[in-house]
Amino acid sequence: MWMLVLFDLPVMSKRDRKAASDFRKFLLDRGFTMAQFSVYFRLLSGKEAVESLQQTLKRKLPPKGKVDILAITDRQYEEIQSFSGGKLEQSRKNPPQLQLF
Repeated sequence: MWMLVLFDLPVMSKRDRKAASDFRKFLLDRGFTMAQFSVYFRLLSGKEAVESLQQTLKRKLPPKGKVDILAITDRQYEEIQSFSGGKLEQSRKNPPQLQLF
């Protein structure tokens, strides 16, 4: 499953900017990748991993602003259409899975 974190955090005061920056760094430290400045994603092993990480994220939410956490399946992730400069980018593919023999 994929977890997406979308947020809109205030940055008007020095304290707000620090909180927003700390939250972005927290996401990167937890293995998230930035898709856009306020949209981050990460591949997880399943529903239990998603629920566990959601609980961790809830404890680290900034005091102000809006944060959305979305979990989607591999199939839904592959159906995302991305455009850059009005042109459709190549479709997203899931990373290969590790196979143990």
